[in-house]
Amino acid sequence: QAQLAESGGGSVQAGGSLRLSCTASRYSSCMAWFRQVPGKEREGVARLDIDTNTPYYASDVKGRFTLSQEFNKNTVHLQMNNLKPEDTAKYVCASDATVCGLSARFYRTWGQGTQVTVSS
Repeated sequence: QAQLAESGGGSVQAGGSLRLSCTASRYSSCMAWFRQVPGKEREGVARLDIDTNTPYYASDVKGRFTLSQEFNKNTVHLQMNNLKPEDTAKYVCASDATVCGLSARFYRTWGQGTQVTVSS
């Protein structure tokens, strides 16, 4: 099974930016980021179809977050701008999807996650 290595979390004030990175140990045609807060279900943030280089975003991050890839390096980057306190969560990278969507049930490989904290 593939492994995922995430980096780039941290603390920032509202309006600030962070960049998350995820590198997979092998090729996956779809890579995504989810976020989770205690007591809530894991929420899809953005996914990228690697072959067509087509991203898709959750409505509450569209226009603020950008998901991109480093070609042929099994790496994606999530650039998060204009961060809000409600973006505070543990962000988790996922790959090996049966369907390249934003539902957690489609993904078979998960990273450990990286914490993002946005203060007001």
